[in-house]
Amino acid sequence: MSTDAPDAPTPDPEDPFTAENASRIYFLPNLMTAGNLFCGFVACIKCVQAHYLMRGADVITPGASELFSEAVWLIFGAMAFDVLDGRLARMGGRESLFGGEFDSLADMVSFGLTPALMMFFLILSPTQGYPIFQKIGWFFGFVYLLCAAIRLARFNVITHPLITRNHKPASKDFIGLPVPAAAGTVAALVLFLLNLAKHDRELQMWALALPPLLILIAVLMVSRISYPSGKQIDMQTKTPLTSFVLFLAAASAIVAFKEVGMLVVMLGYIFWGIYRSLRSRSSNAENV
Repeated sequence: MSTDAPDAPTPDPEDPFTAENASRIYFLPNLMTAGNLFCGFVACIKCVQAHYLMRGADVITPGASELFSEAVWLIFGAMAFDVLDGRLARMGGRESLFGGEFDSLADMVSFGLTPALMMFFLILSPTQGYPIFQKIGWFFGFVYLLCAAIRLARFNVITHPLITRNHKPASKDFIGLPVPAAAGTVAALVLFLLNLAKHDRELQMWALALPPLLILIAVLMVSRISYPSGKQIDMQTKTPLTSFVLFLAAASAIVAFKEVGMLVVMLGYIFWGIYRSLRSRSSNAENV
């Protein structure tokens, strides 16, 4: 009679929940994520350097303006890397739990911390607004950072394979304003303010309008409002004529009006989600 122990079951090489598969690092997607993190880190440095150049000044100095502009374009660079890492992973079937967590940590720096610094150092700068921002400006930046962290954590939970393995989501839309879109709006707002300062226009008139807008952006990240996702768009994607025309109009606005056009497009995306949510609730109420 044999006393040998039964052979252990062979692990499924496709099982994402094994330690080996969950921690697997795929080169190209994670290289893009590293690029995202690099852009966010350098953008943070640019914001701090710009803040030091503005100390004691009542206006945005040319050197500080250039550094803030560089930080903005680094955020847009991080957004490009963020798009590429997910698309490369999906195209090659190389998604892993490690990649998802790494991506969220990079997003927290590029789209959480950097915009929060921009809010405090420039958008809510006490020298460009009202003295009260010197006392509470940090709070707006923290609220944004907190909401970005919650949004990323919630996304990781609701898209985890353990949650979605028995059923696929009914919609591909994002739940809540995506963190990159929120950061893009803050970055576009910074470009808009820098453009005003460059042309010697008064910034103080915007001071009372900016805090509510920034709080709205933060709250929308943790809301249940759905926003369109571009993850499924590829060379084979078909689109209605209206959507195609709107896309061309948005691209044309950015090219023609630059800073203003970019801000309008980002705000249009934000308020489109709000409008669509209100319209959906109104339709549901009428059907009850």
